[in-house]
Amino acid sequence: MNDVRVPATFRLVVTGGGTGGHTYPALTAIRTLQARLAAHGGAPDALDVLWIGTPEGLEAKVAPAAGIAFATVATGKIRRSSNPLKMLGPANVRDMARVPLGVVQARKLITGFRPDVVLATGGYVAVPAGLATRMAKRPLVLHEQTVRLGLANRRLASSAARIALSSESSLPLLPEELRSAAVVTGNPVRPEVLTGHPDKAIAALGLPGFDRRLPTLYVTGGAQGAQQINGLIRDALPWLLERANLVHQCGPANVEALRAAAASLPPQLAGRYHLTGFVGSELPDVLALADVVISRSGAGTLAELTALGKPAVFVPLASSAGNEQAHNARHLQEAGAAVALEGQVTADQLREAVGPLLVDPARRQAMAAAARAHGRPDAAERLVDVLLSVAAG
Repeated sequence: MNDVRVPATFRLVVTGGGTGGHTYPALTAIRTLQARLAAHGGAPDALDVLWIGTPEGLEAKVAPAAGIAFATVATGKIRRSSNPLKMLGPANVRDMARVPLGVVQARKLITGFRPDVVLATGGYVAVPAGLATRMAKRPLVLHEQTVRLGLANRRLASSAARIALSSESSLPLLPEELRSAAVVTGNPVRPEVLTGHPDKAIAALGLPGFDRRLPTLYVTGGAQGAQQINGLIRDALPWLLERANLVHQCGPANVEALRAAAASLPPQLAGRYHLTGFVGSELPDVLALADVVISRSGAGTLAELTALGKPAVFVPLASSAGNEQAHNARHLQEAGAAVALEGQVTADQLREAVGPLLVDPARRQAMAAAARAHGRPDAAERLVDVLLSVAAG
């Protein structure tokens, strides 16, 4: 779709955030649109962007740091429950009452900015901004990162000119009347994630004890770590290190406890274990080095691992909104692209899941191919195509 007409100037409102899963796809789309405009001879100021978010969300840090104009509106968090009466609890009622104020604030911003298109990537703030977009008669594009539409996007779907999905599997889950507006773009992946080199990871992390004849396992629980995953790795550590090198990103608060647990490892095994609180700019190289990944199954993680074609063992976060991480993990497991471990996972279950991947290169290759078949490394370009097409009418 790269033949979509590129305008000389473009005004874009972005709304969404709260977490990285909603924030980083939006940021990647903005950067990709900037690059597209520049490639077609656009001036440095050819793209004018306003990001509407909340003061508490991740977007409040990410947008200003990227030089993007940022404004906040009132919104409310809906606390989910299987019990409808609990959904009407005082905290939800109080927060829902804030949404009309947010709509008024967002409508003023959107009317004044006059965007060519509004991109909503989910999160609570997308609801008032999306409703205001309809009232201001500007075109709305939704982007959904997970297999099932999130709460905000479900609320806004009937108002959208286009619904950009990350997975083909989402199409049959949409109400029939919305399917004509849907297009599968994939979930935008930061371009730098796709450019890593394994030898750079060896040098950057200082891994002289790694045995390159063995596969490398990368374990991550996100920026803060995941206690569940950390406990599983601790309990299976000697067994894992007999079969693999291990880079373990455990969260800054968890390093000392895990270091103490690893203190009794034999020197040969200890040399294969790299424990770190946080993996920063070297992440693309670490992912390039990894033969197998153990992680949570958030939408951003899935997008990166499938774009790279990485075999994965997912331990979904049970408390994720709408149980989306479990749905994500099952979706890839059904495709042969990952293994999903749900519920009260034991170290024995982890060994049973990861063991065949560590000892059987052919099985790793088959899972990598299945993962790659679900990856969309060009997702940001596809989403930009949708934005340009909708803006052109």
